[in-house]
This record gives sequence, C-alpha cells and structure tokens, in this order.
Amino acid sequence: MAFFSNSLIEKLEGIKTPFYYYDLKILDQTLRAVQSEIKGFPFEVHYAVKANSNDRILKQVLNHELGVDCVSGNEVKKTLDIGFNPSEIAFAGVGKTDEEIAFAINNDLFSLNVESLAELKVIDEIASGLNKKAKVAIRLNPNVNPNTHKYITTGLEENKFGINYWELSRLFELLSSLEFIDLKGIHFHIGSQVRDLSVFKNLCNRVNQLQKEFVDRSYNLEHINVGGGLGVNYDNPDLEIVPDFKAFFDIFKSFVELLPQQELHFELGRAIVAQCAALISKVLFIKKGVKTNFAIVDAGMTELIRPALYQSSHHIENISNRNEDQQFPYDVVGPVCESSDCFGKAVELTETKRGDTIAIRTVGAYGEVMSSNYNLRDTVKAYYHDEI
Repeated sequence: MAFFSNSLIEKLEGIKTPFYYYDLKILDQTLRAVQSEIKGFPFEVHYAVKANSNDRILKQVLNHELGVDCVSGNEVKKTLDIGFNPSEIAFAGVGKTDEEIAFAINNDLFSLNVESLAELKVIDEIASGLNKKAKVAIRLNPNVNPNTHKYITTGLEENKFGINYWELSRLFELLSSLEFIDLKGIHFHIGSQVRDLSVFKNLCNRVNQLQKEFVDRSYNLEHINVGGGLGVNYDNPDLEIVPDFKAFFDIFKSFVELLPQQELHFELGRAIVAQCAALISKVLFIKKGVKTNFAIVDAGMTELIRPALYQSSHHIENISNRNEDQQFPYDVVGPVCESSDCFGKAVELTETKRGDTIAIRTVGAYGEVMSSNYNLRDTVKAYYHDEI
C-alpha cells in the first residue's frame, strides 16, 4: 500500500504548506489489525490520547470500540465529550491536580493509575470528602530497560514514574489503612518506541513476580495494565504501514500469567496512529554548505518537534521529484531561529530545488499534538484523505 499516488501528490502540491495530511484508511487498517489480534482473549486496549488528540482520530478509535488512556484532566474531558464511556477511560500521570482527581472520581472512570504513595494518600482524602470510593490501579516501576532513547524511557528506577519495588512494604501498609481506595489492578509502562520485542518478555516476567506480591497478601486484582511502547518503522514506513501486532500480543499471550477472570490491558498510542500521517512542506531555498547542501523548508520544529526534542529520525522524501536514479545529501532544516530546527542531516533526496514538495513521514504520533506557535508561526492545519 503506497502512501502517495501520483494523483494524490498533484492534489497535495496545490495546498498551502505546511500542513498535516492524514490517511485515515491506514488508521482503519491499523485498528482492525489490533482488534483481530486481541479477539477471543481477555485483553483490552486503551488508545493513548497523548499520541494524537485530533477529533477525527479519537472518533475513529471510538468506532473501533477501544478505550482510552488519558494523562490530563482535559484529555479525560475531551474523550468524554467525544463519546467514550467512563468505564473505558484510564487516567494516568504523575502530577494530577486535586480538581482532576475529584473529577475522575465523580465520573467513575475505569481507574486512576496511582504513581506514588503521596498521590495515593491524596486520592483517599479527596474520595473521603466526596464520600465515594476511588477505583485505582497502582503503577509499579518494574526497573526494566526498554533500550530506547533516555527521554522516552519510563520504567527504570531513575525515572519519575511509578512506585518502586523497595516501597512495596510501605504501599501494603498504607493500603490497609485507607478506607476510600478500591484497588482494581496494577499498572506498568516501560517506555516508548520499543523495537526489541524481547524487552516485553522481560516485562512479563517482572509482572508475574510483582503480581505474586499482591496475591500473597490476598489482593484479588481485576486487571493488569502493561502499558504500550510498541515502536514503528520510521526509516522505511512503507515496509511496515501496520506494525506487527501479532508478534507483540503473542508475547503477552505466552508469558503473562493471568489469574481466572483477570483482564490484561494495554495502552497503545504511537503504534496505532504514527503511520497514518505525513507533514507536507515546500522547499524555500537551497543553500550551499561545506559538506552538504541545506534544503530550507517552510515547516519547522513548531510543526514537528520530535527531532529537536530527542533526536528522532523520520523518513523524508521529495515527492515532486520521484526519480531515484540520482540522490544527493541534504540537511533538511526549518525556518525557526534555533539550530535544533533540523529534520535530518545528510538526508539522501532526489535532486531538490526551490518550490519542491517535501513529505516527512510517520508523524501521526507526537506531531500535530505537540505543535506550537513559537516565533508567532501560524497554527498548522490538517487535511484528510476524504476531503482533498
């Protein structure tokens, strides 16, 4: 399934740049693949809203009967407005405000995922004031290395997320004293853009060990949430338009030891939405350099901050010139007054000139949702396959 047809390119070249282009047929194909792999198993998938909170994305996720994972009160409110049932909404995050916690309790969400002992105490106090029990899942830090970038690693003891193993005795002591906490499950998340699937086997082994700590103390957990983190192919997106969900879910089917009637929950974000979008930009200037030429484009870190934030790599192509017989190295850079405003160094492109259209691929996750108006730049627009 090629992302760009000749007729599509002709249409895209007629739209003012920069903009996001979404092919929601790819999103539909991806969501169907997820549902196919979990069918018949006690698995539930919550889409991680932080990856992309675009209304059309959320409505399509809702149509495919997935739940959502939220990390702010406004994400919770938006997903409720879109039509998600409170019983499908998990609310995580290390810094929930009192107002957000009260809102979650009053709306009877699926779970408040608790990140610290201090938070657990506050939730109990707020629930007591509301005279209503709070359904919670305890986020545990499994100390599993995901072998990914340090900025998107979340499951090591040095990270700010979750309760550490050495805090378990204090956790159990605290749980026994809190009257307004209804413990429903335990929660894990090791990081993002994980391509080495053996890492998830390590997570499964740790999940089994930590669940035993709760079973030994007679806690009957209704669910285990193992997070998300499955990576996508940024370098060659057309080779893996849809990630290998079978290989991913098979690991959990084989290695997580679920109790009778227990459910396994996931929080997939990037793997669901990343491949369905591209950032479309025009070349403003070609500037000669010492070792490479610069292709200065009209999109910048204001439209896609990932490369500047944590040195991510995206496949970049000149869709105005698709003759790949000859390619040349270009540093593809934006107009923002920051040296970090660079999408890629020594990127091999077909011969590129002013006015050519450049596509930066695999931007459906952490692209539009992280855009800004720095330098007072215009808000980036989004277009969809069924409206151009």
